[in-house]
Order: sequence, then C-alpha cells, then structure tokens
Amino acid sequence: MGLIVETELFPGFFAASGFPPKHFDSVSSIETPNGFLLQSGRKSLFYLYRISVNQVFLPADSQKWRNAGKFEGDGIGFWRIRSLVGGLRSFCRSSDQVFLPGDSLNWRNVGKFKGDGIGFWRIRSLVGGVRSLCSEPNRESINYDVVIVGAGPAGLSAAIRLKQLCREKDVDLSVCVVEKGPEVGAHILSGNVFEPRALDELLPQWKQDGAPVDVPVSSDKFWLLTKHHAISLPCPFDNKGNYVISLSQLVRWLGEKAEELGVEIYPGFAASEILYDANESVIGIATNDMGIAKDGSRRDNFQRGVELKGRMTLLGEGCRGSLSEKIIKKYNLREKVQGQHQTYALGIKEVWEIDANKHEPGYVLHTLGWPLDNKTYGGSFLYHMKDRQVSIGLVVALNYQNPYLNPYEEFQKLKHHPAIKSLLEGATVLQYGARALNEGGFQSIPYPVFPGGAIIGCSAGFLNVPKIKGTHTAMKSGMLAAEAAFDVLREGLNMEAYWNNLSNSWVWEELYRARNYRPSFEYGLLPGLALSALEHYVLKGRSPLTLKHGKPDHEAIDEARIHSPIQYPKPDGIISFDVPTSLYRSNTNHEHDQPAHLRLRDHNIPELVNLPNYAGPESRYCPARVYEYIANDKGQQKLQINAQNCLHCKACDIKDPKQNIEWTVPEGGGGPGYSIM
Repeated sequence: MGLIVETELFPGFFAASGFPPKHFDSVSSIETPNGFLLQSGRKSLFYLYRISVNQVFLPADSQKWRNAGKFEGDGIGFWRIRSLVGGLRSFCRSSDQVFLPGDSLNWRNVGKFKGDGIGFWRIRSLVGGVRSLCSEPNRESINYDVVIVGAGPAGLSAAIRLKQLCREKDVDLSVCVVEKGPEVGAHILSGNVFEPRALDELLPQWKQDGAPVDVPVSSDKFWLLTKHHAISLPCPFDNKGNYVISLSQLVRWLGEKAEELGVEIYPGFAASEILYDANESVIGIATNDMGIAKDGSRRDNFQRGVELKGRMTLLGEGCRGSLSEKIIKKYNLREKVQGQHQTYALGIKEVWEIDANKHEPGYVLHTLGWPLDNKTYGGSFLYHMKDRQVSIGLVVALNYQNPYLNPYEEFQKLKHHPAIKSLLEGATVLQYGARALNEGGFQSIPYPVFPGGAIIGCSAGFLNVPKIKGTHTAMKSGMLAAEAAFDVLREGLNMEAYWNNLSNSWVWEELYRARNYRPSFEYGLLPGLALSALEHYVLKGRSPLTLKHGKPDHEAIDEARIHSPIQYPKPDGIISFDVPTSLYRSNTNHEHDQPAHLRLRDHNIPELVNLPNYAGPESRYCPARVYEYIANDKGQQKLQINAQNCLHCKACDIKDPKQNIEWTVPEGGGGPGYSIM
C-alpha cells in the first residue's frame, strides 16, 4: 500500500550519491533521466520530480500516481499523509530505518517505522527551524499557526476565513483541521433546512461554484399530530429563501474549498487530548494512539498519536464535544458569563427514496405532539430533497422524565402515522443515523474564549431552537473566531475580540430573540405552545423576562417505580425496523480490537443504581443498542457495552442519571459513514 508525498526541491537537493550510503539501514538511490530510483533492499520506490512545480511523487501502487499537493515551506520536509485505510502509515516494514536530510550535508535519523505503507515524518527545515518536536517519547509533533478540531460547518468556515484573510493581507499562516471521521462529512448529520446567510458572507459565489445547495423550500407546513389525525397550525418558521440540503454533502464541499485555499485537512484522526504549556494555556491537541488492543497491548499496527501544536486552537467538535467540555469545565467558562447548564435533544433520522409521483422537491413539514407524551418536548421533520430523496426524523428532548421511553422506538411509531405512512409505502431506506443537538440557546452559551484559543459552533451551542437551525450560526461563529485569531497572530490583539464581535453580531440578536421558546415547554406541550405563540406573534422576542431552563437532562429522569413500562410494537420490516437493520444503514464501523471508548467511571453503578432504580435507561436512550443488560452464568444482569455500534450521538454522555458514562474518542476513522445525511 502506498502513499504520496511532496517536498520542495532545489539544485543540489540530492547529493551525487543520492541518499546517504554506507549505512546498514540506509536507502541508496540511482539517478535516472526522470528522477531517482530509491532502493531499500526489500522494495524499490520511484521518485518523480519536476523542479518547476516542486513535486515529488511516491506510487499509490505500481501503476497509479497521485499528487498530494505542494509542500509550503522554506526548507526540506515531507508531508505525512493519511493512508488509504484511514491512518498514518510508515515507510518500511519491520524495523527498517530511513534517513532524511536535515540540510544538504547533515542527515537526521527519523526513527524506526512499523507499518505496511509508505510515508515520511516531517522534519527540521533549512530555514524555518525545528518542524518536529516531541513532548512525549516517540510522539511526533507538528507546528501550525492555527489548529482546528472538527471539519464541520464551524471549523471549515473558520479555516476558509483565515486563508481568505491571509490572501487579503498578504500574510502566510499555516492552518490545520483534524477530523475524527474517516472522511470530511462522514460524521455530519442534520435535518437540514439551510439558511444561506453565513454562506453568502463567506463564499458569495457559492452558486456559481457548485455548492450542493440547490433545492429551495417550496412549501412550509406545521402540524399538531394526534394518534390518528394531523391538525394544521399556523407555520412559524418562515423558510422563504432557505434550502433543503444534505449537510454532510455541504461540509464535504466546504472541505474542498478549504483545501483549495491551502488548508491542511487530516480526516481519520481523533483529537483526544488538550496540550498545555507551563502557564496552563492551550498550545494544541494530540491525537490518540492507534493499534491498541482491548487488553491494552500494542497490536502489530501500533502507532503513537501525533501532537498538533498551534499558536491558536479552535474547537469545533460539534454538540457535546469531548475536548470542548473539558475546556469549559477547566476554565469555568459557563460561570464566567453566568450561563445556565446546556440542554440537549436527540435527533434520529432516515433518508428514503420515494416514488417519483409522491416527490415534491422543497416540501418542508414539521410536527409536534404524537407519538411523544405531553410532558416530553420534541417533534418530527420531513423534508423533500432532490433525486426523489426524503429525510424524515424525530427530535426528542433529553430532559424527558419516563425512563421507559425509547427515542428509537418512538421514531418507528411516528412513521406509522396515517399522514406519513402513505408517503413511505413502496419506498426504500437509504441511510440511518442519530446525533445529539444543543437546545439551551442564549441562556446556555459559555464564554467561548480560553487561553490559547476559542470554542466555535455547536461545541458552544448556537442552535436557534424555534428555527430548528444551527448551521448558519455555527458558520458565522467560526468566521468571527477566525477574524479574531488572525488579528491575534498578526497584530498581537486579544482573542476576546471574538466574544465582543459575537455579542454584536446577528447571531447574538437572533439567539436573544429566540431565548424563551425552549424553556416555555418546561410546563408541558399546550402551555408551551401558548407561551411560544405569545413570544413569536406578540412580543416578537422582546419579552422583559428571560426564562430559565429546568433541571439538567440527566437529573430530569424519574425513578422507574412511578412509571409503567412502554410496550412498543414490533417492527414490520417495511416502514419500521429493528436496531441492527438501521445500524447497518449507518455504515458504522469501528476496529473491534480496541479499548472501549465508552468508559464507566464506576463499574458498579449500572447494576447497583441504574438497573434497580431506573430500569436500565441506557438500554433505551441509545439509538444503536450499544448498552445491553445480559444475564451472566449466575442469572445476574450485567451491563454489556457494544462500543463498535456507537453512532457518536453522545446521548449516553448526556442522559446517564449519575453521569457515569464518559464518551471519549475511539481510534480515528471509526464511527458512522454518512454520505447524504
């Protein structure tokens, strides 16, 4: 398996003898008319170089060649590239060593390589100083001006805006985006009725550039569902000028735009650790080690994580980002602005392909009511996309009280409603997924600036709940953070400008006007409808009061003794499906032989607390059947964690009654593989 690397060439790059001779582990070279043939005893590799375009190629296989993009630097170095199977791979097999030039005379040993692919470590350049610094033994470190965690709408918008400013001001800043999904967009799930306001500001020519935003909203309806009927209500959403899209496709397109501007994007790498300096300021992140077995031993493909160090670090991990949550707690960012706790919902979604005669591109429907009870906030959505595709989903607030409630099964019930079932009959499910979303809104926004960086997008929580939209606000937050970071790096200004600019932006105004909608439903469905109608039609977001949220989601759940079990109908395999069938459609995949990324802080709580007091709610709130209670040889119920099923929705990290489950990142590249969500 091969990879492609590239470096800057200049006269005399190779000595007459090629790579250093007369060392038992060295690589020899033979000059040819077209380049250098490098031989290492076990295999031969061919470098093709062209001085004019500064390119060096390695074979992806014996016939195919791929260009990895220009190396931008003033010395000698090699890109370290992701392999075809989603991880960094090394140069030679077993324990062979390779030497790369630190300058034209001195050679530096970059260590032993263990792997089955081809690649190079980034090393010291001629002029730019040290490019590889290890804070821990055998862990590579790469320095950037800005490191961004998460290739979502916020992270990619920040990256694009930074590079735009570099071009406008003739400044060169290195920008890196690290993404845990196997490719950009693979972990992105959203409704999505898209408001293009931020995209208009970021990339005004998006229509001409072929953005996958091409199905304008044509119809906008709002229903109150009972078990057998759909009651039409005045529609409060005002989606004129918006588009029905696949957010995973839009994010993939944004990734291409970012790379065109010179942003380095590394999919397949999970940021697992925050790096600090001696003053407790953030100086970057580290990715987790690859190739660790369940028992903690190192597998044959073991590889140390990489440190990505940045003068500025932006966290755009999405809702309930694991690193973002640690930063919020460490620096007391919510308390700094008297912010309330965040509240969440779980969104479950399918994409169907329906009959052409039922398809109405741009048709948008939202519902409240059935199948949820009157004390549980939530609702459904149904959007007609292009190519006969329809996205349908159910959003369930995670402050629900009944421990027997199962969001996945509620979604299956929804599809059998008479007003919805007829649309799906004869259709085919294409994809399934689930993701938590922020619902705290204005009241729950933390102070987004910390020493060395900032939090952007849904990691901070900029979702507009009554609009059911957060992509445009996430993008704008990323753009504002990028502008502040650029000024910090170029002119030495303070990153607090991000907070000030955010507070004076249309994002702030929009969220302030929407702040009382979600808390209105703390009193139930009908009071919530009445209060939200008052806010929308009479007060128009200018209420003198700011309502508070109720209990944190994990505290809202009741003990099982005051509720009765809910009997859900069996799936018919046509409209409704069991979890394994749906999970297959999510393209979820994890390396099986790795430590569980879902960790119990106390291994006794599931059997001693959750099961007897709450009837084991983790077996129901998870939409992927990660958690199951299985009887052991003695007939005792024990919690089994099927971590390989995980959709990365984060519901368990949010809803566990004792906050005993900690969601951490698995090996990079694991998880769902969304393409049209």
